[in-house]
Amino acid sequence: MRWDHLADTPGTPAAPAAPAEIALFGRDAVTTRTFDTPEFRGITFHEVRAKSIVNRVPGASRMPFEWTVNPYRGCTHACVYCFARKTHSYLDLDTGIGFDSQIVVKVNAPELLRAHLASPRWQGAHIAMGTNVDCYQRAEGRYRLMPGILEALRDRANPFSILTKGTLILRDLELLRQAAEVTEVGVSVSVGFTDQELWRTVEPGTPAPERRLDVVRTLAAHGIGCGVLMAPVIPFLGDRPEQLRATVRAVAEAGATSVTPLVLHLRPGAREWFLGWLGRHHPGLVPRYERMYAGGAYAPTWYQRRITRQVHELAAEFGIGPADRGTGRRGHRPERRPAPVPEHHARVPEPEQLTLL
Repeated sequence: MRWDHLADTPGTPAAPAAPAEIALFGRDAVTTRTFDTPEFRGITFHEVRAKSIVNRVPGASRMPFEWTVNPYRGCTHACVYCFARKTHSYLDLDTGIGFDSQIVVKVNAPELLRAHLASPRWQGAHIAMGTNVDCYQRAEGRYRLMPGILEALRDRANPFSILTKGTLILRDLELLRQAAEVTEVGVSVSVGFTDQELWRTVEPGTPAPERRLDVVRTLAAHGIGCGVLMAPVIPFLGDRPEQLRATVRAVAEAGATSVTPLVLHLRPGAREWFLGWLGRHHPGLVPRYERMYAGGAYAPTWYQRRITRQVHELAAEFGIGPADRGTGRRGHRPERRPAPVPEHHARVPEPEQLTLL
């Protein structure tokens, strides 16, 4: 079995498959493309036809949602702390640079979702998106999978939520408005900090924090309530009181319905990549991180509680809710529900099935 390496130009010979790829997909299962354009230079897309698209979250995860849809694997946001890096190893792909530049695209995601929602076995449960990798990363600008996904959810009046760092969500504003007329729609934007220097070094492929807060403003102006997941709060780099205050103030000024803090966690895959980055950029902090995260992937409970308390106090000061979000349903009083959060509190899920039918 192998990935197929097919060029974007008809008639160009396919490159030979690498040994790791042979173990994963059939010859006709994957089309691999590269594009020599500024926005995608250095990025390789592996186009696959998935067998399923709606994934069940393990019950032990304690997530406020049970079902997710992830049209992409890997993410060009290239966040050095991304908890989802480990999932690339399921495909025998590199969890470092490979995670940032080898993007798996489930090209049949919209049609799969429409068929799934039409099944008599489906009971219309809430579907969360953007909880593994960002569904509005740069690849979405080319592949345009989300409009079909949103249309399927709208047509079935199926409730859903989206978590994103991408400004591309505004392209689909009208679809979000239409969906919000018939079902519960929740949107959260991830903004862990507003520090420009920190943003450029740890989130090099993302829109700037102020651009993400513009998304919050625009959605609010069109009647779609939007919360902010303040994630991650990075110990010793983004947790000073003045940094937390500046971020919560900016979130409040953008009109967010809520702000929910989340402290950096370092799951296997992300841990090695982040600590390598830390050693290059802030070597003096490495011993402090090794002590703080000696117990595993999470910062000590006392530290997480301290950050949560500080952010909640600031949220109250600036007049926004600390831990809930409105559904953004137009014409209705917003129902207070937990903000969508990443699946990093869940145990690592099994690899998704990406082979052909």
